Amino acid sequence: RLPLSPCVAGERLCSTEEATAGSGTYTRHGFIFSSLAGCLERKNEDNELPVVSVVRDSESQLLPSVGAVVTCKVCSINSRFAKVHILYVGSTPLKSTFRGTIRKEDIRATEKDKVEVYKSFRPSDIVLAKVISLGDAQSNYLLSTAENELGVVVARSEAGVQMVPISWCEMQCPRTHTKEFRKVARVQPQFLQT
Repeated sequence: RLPLSPCVAGERLCSTEEATAGSGTYTRHGFIFSSLAGCLERKNEDNELPVVSVVRDSESQLLPSVGAVVTCKVCSINSRFAKVHILYVGSTPLKSTFRGTIRKEDIRATEKDKVEVYKSFRPSDIVLAKVISLGDAQSNYLLSTAENELGVVVARSEAGVQMVPISWCEMQCPRTHTKEFRKVARVQPQFLQT
């Protein structure tokens, strides 16, 4: 496989003597043209002519979907919910930011009536959450952190130091040893990013 090179719809790629037209292409007057904008891909199959195809840039099409685990950053909190910006779907960074809301009742699986948003998240926390619905007219995704694996994965203390989780509901600043309440995620290895 050769490195992918970008191309636009209607671009002349090569002659039909050099290659065979694959998906995302068409032939006209002995030449292969791109039928969509994307990346040019050439595959060589057993000494025959290489197959030329155009593949769409999948990341630009990626949207958070119901059931997807997303990484988001808390922007603001109030007594009823936390507002977040969704940064990643799985391990794929998003090109544009999507807004999400984690409602008070979706923070924990148990003792939902005792949950307090400010004891679960703080602005600028990095949170793993699951998309539970595609939201409302403001294009807000509704997110949940009710599973043990979901919740705060990175938080900074008031001293500006990255805190370490000490229980499912507390994190501690390694410098000042101050404890702060959080809805802490028990992170699964596949979600850890270096």
